[in-house]
Amino acid sequence: MHRYKELKVWQKAIDLATLVYRITEKLPKAEKFGLVSQMNRSDVSIASNIAEGAGRNSNKDFNNYLGIALGSSFELETQVIISYRLEYIDDQDFEYLENELEHLQNMITKLKMSLNLQ
Repeated sequence: MHRYKELKVWQKAIDLATLVYRITEKLPKAEKFGLVSQMNRSDVSIASNIAEGAGRNSNKDFNNYLGIALGSSFELETQVIISYRLEYIDDQDFEYLENELEHLQNMITKLKMSLNLQ
């Protein structure tokens, strides 16, 4: 079992979730049940799956949950791109989110590789 609160990747995911919530507050009210809801669920899913996986009894289980977290990060990235193309997100927020997501995806991937499951 891993102490998820001590994991830099979990901390980064929490920071990202907080940022996404702040950004989605600016999206049009018409998107409340569309993109806003999807983006918030995706970003919460990243940190939640890292935490749940860390609480499992094996590295294999942890690896599986990290895979789900990684998938949620790509889902969020897709939603960010759509929001940007719809001009709901400005250039500065888009670039920042893209960089943060890429960094988080790299962190998750490296953590998965460190579990030495072969």
